[in-house]
Amino acid sequence: MKPNVVAIIQGRMSSSRLPGKILADIAGQPMLQRVFVRTSRSASVSQTLFATTTDPSDDPVAEYCDFSGIPFTRGSLYDVLDRYYQTAKSAQADVVVRITADCPVIDPELIDNVVNTLLETGDSRFGFVCNRLPPPYHRTYPIGLDIEACTFKALEQAWKKAKEPQHREHVMPYLYEGVELITDNRSLQTGTSPRGYNIALLHHATDFGDYRWTVDTPEDLEFMRQVYAHFNGRDDFSWKEVLDLVHDNPELMKINAGVEHKTLKDVDKRALKKS
Repeated sequence: MKPNVVAIIQGRMSSSRLPGKILADIAGQPMLQRVFVRTSRSASVSQTLFATTTDPSDDPVAEYCDFSGIPFTRGSLYDVLDRYYQTAKSAQADVVVRITADCPVIDPELIDNVVNTLLETGDSRFGFVCNRLPPPYHRTYPIGLDIEACTFKALEQAWKKAKEPQHREHVMPYLYEGVELITDNRSLQTGTSPRGYNIALLHHATDFGDYRWTVDTPEDLEFMRQVYAHFNGRDDFSWKEVLDLVHDNPELMKINAGVEHKTLKDVDKRALKKS
């Protein structure tokens, strides 16, 4: 039987750096719609769900999803791991794919690469696969193409055992934290984390890890609007087409070149005040 692979897109209106960004317009569609449509094109994904929060500030998100026919759930504002677990459990997921709603050029082929690596052996060789890990690990795909996938069993164990704020807010660090990776080949690093999870990190042959294609600031949003304008509002372009675009038009990446990327150590201080 084909495993039930559930892609869960997390998003909320109360972003610390750009509030309301997930409903910001990009070439005629809200950003969350762009992310949902592109994620849904993944051949390996059985269903795609949007996971927002029960906070009243996210009522507009729920209303938009309901109006647009986007399946959605609502859960904890700051305990995003719980939000993922409850959504995955209700969907009867075998595999959970984590996508964030601020990545409007997420690529379905890359999602397939991550999921298929997780599923490549019947005995679950890996419990967690991704195409980037936070520092000190090195990434080679642009920021904004971030994909993480794990088995439901691994997610459930993290949900039960993870206690640190960064584990609850960033969903899956409990699984990979402290792993020492070895290079299997140019495109794959593997290792077993101190908590016993088999990890795989996918790489691109050419290093584009400094390229910034996510939306956290007004500058990021302007960059993304110009990318979509180049493609006349289409959303079926690949990440490699975006790569060609920024190489042919290097001034585009100057728009958000000064933005500092958030790290795993960055947790929402509002959550800490409530704990």
